[in-house]
Amino acid sequence: MAITLTTRWLQAMAALALLAAAGSPTELNAQGLGSTETVDRIIGSEVKQEETRTSTEAGKVSIAIDRTRQNIGTVRKTSKLDKVDIVFLTDAARSEGGPPPAIETKIKQHQDDIAELRKEIEANALLFNAIDSRRVAAEDVLAVEFDDPGKVVIYAAAKPSG
Repeated sequence: MAITLTTRWLQAMAALALLAAAGSPTELNAQGLGSTETVDRIIGSEVKQEETRTSTEAGKVSIAIDRTRQNIGTVRKTSKLDKVDIVFLTDAARSEGGPPPAIETKIKQHQDDIAELRKEIEANALLFNAIDSRRVAAEDVLAVEFDDPGKVVIYAAAKPSG
């Protein structure tokens, strides 16, 4: 009987010590993805952005769209990058009427691959949080290009927020 009471007393003290160490109930909340620190840890990469017109990057965007099928596998395997560049093609945003005809034709030619690429980006914590940190929706991603080891360029038909 004494052993049972001692065991229960020790269990109660351990539980109290755990609660005391945890702090207040508000401190017990998990850190959400809205936290900049959490997103930075997940991405673990430098995220840069630039704004340009589609005509300036048309050749690069076109080549990246043509390579979408190959880049899907790379997106699927990507778990660490040194640098993520998000290129906002501001004149291709929906609010501007969408991509120009030449890019729109490429998008239609590769629409199934682009849809799959977008799903893979949404499933990849690093890439999803990189675009989300700049308020880019996956549906606005036109293409990605892995031009250097450890670096990805994401072309988005969007305007930066703010």
